[in-house]
Amino acid sequence: MPFKLMAAAAAVLAVAAPMTLPASALAQAASDWRTVAPENLLVIDTAKGRVLVEVSPLAAPNHVERIRTLANQGFYDGLKFHRVIPNFMAQTGDPQGTGQGGSDLPDLKAEFSFRRGADAAFARLPTASGLVGLVGALPVQTQPDAQMMITADFKVDAGGLFCTGVLGMARAGSPDSANSQFFLMTGERDILNGQYTAFGRVLSGQETLRTLNAGSEAEDGKVANPDVMTRVRMASALPEGERPTVRVQTAAAAVAAAQAVGQTNVCAIQPTAEVSGG
Repeated sequence: MPFKLMAAAAAVLAVAAPMTLPASALAQAASDWRTVAPENLLVIDTAKGRVLVEVSPLAAPNHVERIRTLANQGFYDGLKFHRVIPNFMAQTGDPQGTGQGGSDLPDLKAEFSFRRGADAAFARLPTASGLVGLVGALPVQTQPDAQMMITADFKVDAGGLFCTGVLGMARAGSPDSANSQFFLMTGERDILNGQYTAFGRVLSGQETLRTLNAGSEAEDGKVANPDVMTRVRMASALPEGERPTVRVQTAAAAVAAAQAVGQTNVCAIQPTAEVSGG
C-alpha cells in the first residue's frame, strides 16, 4: 500500500496562513529567544532553496531518531518530492520515488500523542477554542495542567496539530507502518490530527516549499517533474563552517504576540526565526 495521507484531506478544511504581526507587537515578542540545538535542526537543501525544520524529540522520540539516522547516512540525498498538493503538503523520502518505498530499517510504531510534563514549557493560547498552544514551535492540543496531579507520571496527554509548516511522517494503512517518508505541511488539515505522527515544524524556508513543482489533486498530487532534495543532514552532522544557527521566539513570546493582536487560531502562530551562518 502506498505511503500517503488520506485522499479526502486534500479536498477539505480551510487553509490558515501564518499571521503577520504589526511591527510593535513583533518587536515586543521577539525579546524572548532560544537557540535550536544542532541535533534537532534538520537542514534540507534543494535547488530552489533551503528548508530548516526543528524536530521535537518530546513529541515523537522514535520518529526523530529515525530522521536523524537516515539524514546523517545520506539516505535522503537526491530523493524526490514525489507528491505535492498546493496548500496541503509536500511529501518525500521514498528511494523509489513512487510513494511505495522505504528504508531497510523496521517500520515505526505510531507516536500520535505524547506525555507532557510541567517542564515542557507549554504556552497556552487562552482565546482559542479548546486547550491549544505551542510546545517549542510545535502547535499542540493537550489536557489541562491540573490533571497532572492525578496521573502516575505527573504528565498529561498532548498531540501535535497539522498546521502550516508541521513535519509529519507518512504511512501506509497501518498506524505502525511509518518508515522513511515524511511530509511538510503547506496548509492546515485538522483531519490529520491524531492519525499521523507530527514531530517538528519548519522555521525557515516555507516559501521554498511553496515553489516546489506540484501535482494535481485529480492524480493525488503525483508530480511529473519533481524537485529533489540535494542534501539532507542534521545541522550537528554538518561541518562547522556549513552549519546554520537558528534563534527562534520562545513559545511564550510567540503566543503573547498572538494575543496582542487578538489571534485565536493556534495554526496561525508561526514563531519568528533568525538564521545565521551556513
